[in-house]
Amino acid sequence: MPASAQVARHPAVADYGAIAPTAQVANRPAATDDMRALFEITGEARGPNGVNRSLERVARYLNLLASSGVSTKPGDIKVIIHGPATPLILRDEAYQKRFNSANPNTPLIAALKRAGVEIHVCGQATAGQGIAREDIDPAVTLDLSAMTTLVLLQRQGWPLVSG
Repeated sequence: MPASAQVARHPAVADYGAIAPTAQVANRPAATDDMRALFEITGEARGPNGVNRSLERVARYLNLLASSGVSTKPGDIKVIIHGPATPLILRDEAYQKRFNSANPNTPLIAALKRAGVEIHVCGQATAGQGIAREDIDPAVTLDLSAMTTLVLLQRQGWPLVSG
């Protein structure tokens, strides 16, 4: 793929969340729009060796915003992970022990962090799945619970994107 096509498909997060650049479409955000969002991620990847598609949607959202001239500030995009998706937050060593492979989500988590995304995980889900604090990727924040995070942030006006 030519470099210009790569940039057009990944204007904010390289290698993840590819978009199809489009012109003359409705509901394109303006550069001045507040596009902060809270993503709830519960679905697991297709097998232990796959990147979590819902987490990759966060990269796609950033790429869509960038393609429209919207720049986000650190913390404008937040993610809360729980349920079957919880293991995606494991450090590579812990993931290797559970699934016999390196965590395919580690590079995506790092790319999202570089883009200013805050990634949180449900403390109740980690406890329920036997995930120790030291096994959580250091780029991920451990919250009390997904339920409390979701309620608190929505009460503060954060739009929720589920999936």
